[in-house]
Amino acid sequence: MKPGEELLFLALGGSGEIGMNVNLYGCNGKWLMVDLGMTFSGEQYPGVELVFGDLEFIEERTEDLLGVVLTHGHEDHIGAVPYFAAELGVPLYATPFTADLVMRKLEEAGLTNEVELNVIAEDHGKIALGPFGVTYVPLAHSIAEGNALLIETPYGNVFHTGDWKLDEEPIIGEPTTEEELKAIGDDGVLALVCDSTNVFNANPSGSEGGVYRGLMEEVARHAGRRVVVTTFASNVARLQTLGDVARETGRKLCVAGRSLDRIIDVAQSTGYLLDFPETVDFDTAMGLPRGEVMVLATGGQGEPRAALARIAEGTHPIELASGDVILFSSRQIPGNEIAIGRVQNQLAARGIVMVTDRQSHIHVSGHPGRPELEALYGWLRPDLLVPVHGEMRHMQEQARLGRTNGIPKAVVQQNGDIVRLAPGEPGKLAEVRAGRLVLDGDIIVPADGEAITMRRRLARDGLVIVVLDHQNRPTIEAIGLPLDEDMPDFLVEAAGDVIAAIKALKGRAAQDRDDIEEAARLAARRAAQRWSGKRAQVRVLSLAGDGA
Repeated sequence: MKPGEELLFLALGGSGEIGMNVNLYGCNGKWLMVDLGMTFSGEQYPGVELVFGDLEFIEERTEDLLGVVLTHGHEDHIGAVPYFAAELGVPLYATPFTADLVMRKLEEAGLTNEVELNVIAEDHGKIALGPFGVTYVPLAHSIAEGNALLIETPYGNVFHTGDWKLDEEPIIGEPTTEEELKAIGDDGVLALVCDSTNVFNANPSGSEGGVYRGLMEEVARHAGRRVVVTTFASNVARLQTLGDVARETGRKLCVAGRSLDRIIDVAQSTGYLLDFPETVDFDTAMGLPRGEVMVLATGGQGEPRAALARIAEGTHPIELASGDVILFSSRQIPGNEIAIGRVQNQLAARGIVMVTDRQSHIHVSGHPGRPELEALYGWLRPDLLVPVHGEMRHMQEQARLGRTNGIPKAVVQQNGDIVRLAPGEPGKLAEVRAGRLVLDGDIIVPADGEAITMRRRLARDGLVIVVLDHQNRPTIEAIGLPLDEDMPDFLVEAAGDVIAAIKALKGRAAQDRDDIEEAARLAARRAAQRWSGKRAQVRVLSLAGDGA
């Protein structure tokens, strides 16, 4: 599909889910991509860590793609760049902090000479790309240089929020003011394409300045104890706060986690954290009196290889004892509850005190609650609301909220829906493929492909291997069946079943290798189900015949 004299919107990721944001705008024959993110895998994709949107639609139209504009540096907005940017073959655009993060990804992937990366001024920088004029509009978020995009087209202006919140004390950066946003509304906003993550929150998300005061009080309460704080590494404002808290409470600062080291380096290279305290190494930290050190650690989401998990296991150079304190200056990302609980239970068993945002004001969200959404609606006064960045329940609720607050129309779409924004009545035009891809080892494959499907089956039901010798005598091995001490008896009986099934073949089938192997497979599978209740996967290997 090639956009005609119209303005189109198409999400290939991030609509109907939280994460993996990939958005396209089509106008007068050309496409513009906003963000190129990924998400992290869960149990539904065993053996896989990274999940991407399927970009087949735009990969088939790269001659009409003008560029990729990145709103900010979170992984769900830039994480897919090193995997797809070279193939897309178009320039990338980002403000300095985000550009530095992206450049390091490209360097790691050996792509610096294959991908054009343009650095745009962080304060209302502008880009002209074909029929699109793009202006970066700074908004507060839980990372440096969060931005909305004002996208000007011949058919009207789109305000694409990216991830955002309102914050009167943002610690880092200077968000666009209410007056500036009202001026954008005065010029006319055709469509507001808006973050839906926290639409069910009745209260504002809160200020980083308030978190600073909460962390000061909490750390001061634990005088004489070793304190570890875990937070999202990308939250530069929070890192600035924690550096200030360490200094003002008389504690040396120690950093545990490569992602924290990387973000601090990127922040300082782009003009942030310039007064961050000098840090001490692990050995020095452990040699200090317990009340004179504060450790920043990765792993607040329960990541098994992160610093906090290793501290909980007692395998990290940072050691904690009963009475020491861990502050979780972060929220639980949905889906991580079990992993976080596992780490917290290990810490609790050792008598370590844990404080979360439910007990103390030590974290705020980077996404807008209902009052913030309502304020933005009033300032921009859009003709149309397009909720994104949320599951279907979030997007439907934001559509209701927008209509309740005077927005004339709302279009609830999901990944793969091509929506005409203008001219005429806005609405869904067509549906295109918008599946998922996964990074499996070093290979990007479909998330619903045979490899992942088979891996799920093996995890659920186990595997039985039957090897037939030249006289069709079976040797059987079973993996993953819940038989334990019954396994030897099962193997004997299964082998007998296979022999009987092969002997029962008549005529041509008794000589046909495919028929023999299929009889063996079915007999072994029936035996496995009889003994275990599992419909095991069965593989037959034959030493006879042509080696089939």
